[in-house]
Amino acid sequence: MENVNKILAVNFGGIGDEILFLPALISLKKEFPNAEITLALEPRSKSVKDLTNVIDDLILVDIKNKNKYIELLKFIFMARRKGFDLAVTAGGNKFMSIILFLTGAKKRYGYDCGAISRKLLTKAVKLNKHQYAAKMYHDLVTPVTANITELPEINVPVQEKISNTVLIHPGVSKMSIQKGMVKTINAKTWAEAIDLLSNAGKRVMLVGGPDDEECIETILKTVKTIKFENLYGKTKNLRDLAELIGKAEIFICSDSAPLHVAVAMGTKTFAIFGPTDDKKLIPPNVTAIKADDKCPLKPCLWDKRQTTCATLDCLKITAEKILQTILNTNA
Repeated sequence: MENVNKILAVNFGGIGDEILFLPALISLKKEFPNAEITLALEPRSKSVKDLTNVIDDLILVDIKNKNKYIELLKFIFMARRKGFDLAVTAGGNKFMSIILFLTGAKKRYGYDCGAISRKLLTKAVKLNKHQYAAKMYHDLVTPVTANITELPEINVPVQEKISNTVLIHPGVSKMSIQKGMVKTINAKTWAEAIDLLSNAGKRVMLVGGPDDEECIETILKTVKTIKFENLYGKTKNLRDLAELIGKAEIFICSDSAPLHVAVAMGTKTFAIFGPTDDKKLIPPNVTAIKADDKCPLKPCLWDKRQTTCATLDCLKITAEKILQTILNTNA
């Protein structure tokens, strides 16, 4: 391929999506080490840049804004001015193929969404959703590089482990809750898990972000033991959280962005999964904790429905199950 000096990557999603997208960007950087990589993303996810040195610049596109089409037009004009040599989009619809074409990038790569994408893209890549999401995103760059980056990697040093620690991050993004996507157990069950883990001799630490305030408050009112460390509010940004996750021997979380940070930090991780598909969102070295329900639609969120159901049998996971899963896995 001719000289590639400027690369545009487009991924409109939450911070978890951006972390899962990192392996594709890392492989591009290995192939084109002197190229400048610009990532176009939503403002809510801009903190991903604090975790990596492969992203040189950001273009913030507020597609949740009521004037989203104006935002997209501004993005297109900005991209045209920058003159990108290569562009890749993680969007799984033909509209993103059109957007990428309008940016004027010389080479364009995205998913095959039909005749339009095959016409407008340099290479339309087959979209395989039935695999780990980081690999699904990485498929986008296979036409231009033989490099393979299997897991997210972040620019945070390896941390010294604190002996016998279990770090708990109970929350999910407030946006997912507002959209009716319930993806974790209730605060009462988290409190019970803290009690059981503390009674089992574990050094439990509790952490959370701004979206988790209500959940943390309920946990603090419900938990019985005083033998745990409340670190809520101690982490000021995603990098602080990554360092704390790196210090823990065990990390327990929901299906949320901290899960993908933990994967990148290499910490032994247990993740609560209910309506979403763990096979698509975690690599083999992460343990999914799931209910023993027999729901025929599970996993349903995104594949079969856009919001969760009222019964949420898939999230009726007991604190005892969380404890036993961790003890049995570490036996």
